[in-house]
Amino acid sequence: MIEGVQQRTVARDSVALSVLEGGDRSRPTIVLVHGYPDTKDVWLPVIERLTPEFHVIAYDVRGAGASSAPRGPAAYAIDHLASDFAAVCDAVAPGERVHLVGHDWGGVQGWEFVTSPRFDGRIASFTTIAGPALGHVVDAQREPWRRGKPLQAIGRSRRSWYVGLFLMPGGPTLAWRMATPARRWRQLLATAERLPVDEHFPAPSVVQDGLHGVNLYRRNVPGYLLRAVSLRPPHAPVQLIAPSGDRFIPDSYYEAAERIAPQLRRRTVAGSHWAQRSEPDLVASWISEFVAESEAGLPEKARRWRRGGGIEQLDGRLALVTGAGSGIGLATAALIASHGARVLLVDRDEAALTRAAGAVRGSRSLQCDVSDADAMQRLADEVLASEGVPDVVINNAGIAIAGPFLKTGVAEWRRIVDINLLGVVHGCRLFGEAMVARGGGGQIVNTASAAAFMASKGLPAYSATKAAVLMLSECLRAELAPSGIGVTAVCPGFIATNITRAADYVGRGDADQDRLRDQVTRMYERRNFTPEQVAVEIVDAIGADLPVAVVTPEAKLMRALSRFAPGISRRLAGLETLPA
Repeated sequence: MIEGVQQRTVARDSVALSVLEGGDRSRPTIVLVHGYPDTKDVWLPVIERLTPEFHVIAYDVRGAGASSAPRGPAAYAIDHLASDFAAVCDAVAPGERVHLVGHDWGGVQGWEFVTSPRFDGRIASFTTIAGPALGHVVDAQREPWRRGKPLQAIGRSRRSWYVGLFLMPGGPTLAWRMATPARRWRQLLATAERLPVDEHFPAPSVVQDGLHGVNLYRRNVPGYLLRAVSLRPPHAPVQLIAPSGDRFIPDSYYEAAERIAPQLRRRTVAGSHWAQRSEPDLVASWISEFVAESEAGLPEKARRWRRGGGIEQLDGRLALVTGAGSGIGLATAALIASHGARVLLVDRDEAALTRAAGAVRGSRSLQCDVSDADAMQRLADEVLASEGVPDVVINNAGIAIAGPFLKTGVAEWRRIVDINLLGVVHGCRLFGEAMVARGGGGQIVNTASAAAFMASKGLPAYSATKAAVLMLSECLRAELAPSGIGVTAVCPGFIATNITRAADYVGRGDADQDRLRDQVTRMYERRNFTPEQVAVEIVDAIGADLPVAVVTPEAKLMRALSRFAPGISRRLAGLETLPA
């Protein structure tokens, strides 16, 4: 047991409720309500993290753990559960407003409490983890039928197949005594759900808890299925934590909550249905933050970033763009700002930043060299402290180094890797970590190049770094997708930007350097594909959550050749790509 946490019993009529209490009674009170087929011990990792800061209560609901188990479905009606909750609050936090946190059926109960006049003024905030309201579930199930999409309705109910089994005569006995004994349930949690199991989770009483707790379904679910659903708005701010790997609750069950809750914050956590066990640090930090905000004043309703949700959701968002002093970075920043986003411009060139700030309305400029890890850390610290977590991060800063591999020295390699690759790594790591911790999703865009999939003997260093950016983006996309964060790699072709005027041509004298820069720049200008055209493609890619945005016809041809005719690509790699 956790140090300083005590166990007591609260009696209500003929039911005895087992309660854990810990923390400072002078601090805000958090009441944790577990789901099915768990006990209050499912919260122990979270309790351990919350008790230093709050007064924390967790109790076994009737029929679970050390609490009484009344017989018959009627004893498990929502009204009885509400009276149990009230009795616990009156006994342990008399007269106080409490912050309710529910998981699974604890969240189902919580929705009933937070929308009931009985608890108006008693519940200060409500956090639900993998726990939709029954009315929201029924609404989500009926909505596809109303639109004539029966297959979608069937798909939505697929994850909740077990509810039908629980409602069948003899179904609970089949499920818990024959199909899923305690040992097998423990194995399922450890292997299929990848959860840490111990002497407290799952509870040794899980089979009996499952048999008793199934009355929650048998008493409360049929009534909702058979009557018209009234979606009542909650009278307290709501935090909805949705595990992206939930095998039991589809995302559609939360749609009604986002429509009707006046103050709602939705967060996405990577992992299983039992997020409080798989990610206790993150869940505890979100509970703590939401309670603090609710104590200070009602938190504003936060729009959820929807991957592939279109460019209209840029309005009011925070975007950060590196290499924003000119070229593609500046054009993209200006276009994003025109869609209503607040834009942070990052570049190492102070003069270019000053000019860019005048061209991008409402922007803020921040000077930083992306190749400097310490400088990037300071940038992230300043942005997160003063502006918050960006919704969109565009890692665009880059340089060009051209010339044969054997003439490219270690210093040139370090410079281009530090900027083109590690600059992207720093941006992804620092802001990606903050996005995951916030739980609100977002989009990361990394500027690669058509050179990422088209070899050239004249661009080994540049092509290697851009290929690395492309693969980094693909890997990061897979890692961050469960947290609701999209990652896009942008691969332009020949674009007329300042990068050609600043390119280094290894093995060439100063006079040759200037001549080559002018020749290549004029060639790109004759191509006449502008940064503004690339910006349109980038913004569209953000709206559609594209994995890879291949820009310009020649870039699309290069990618097609690399995939379907690699032999031709290799022969083209041997051609001279730079002026003599």
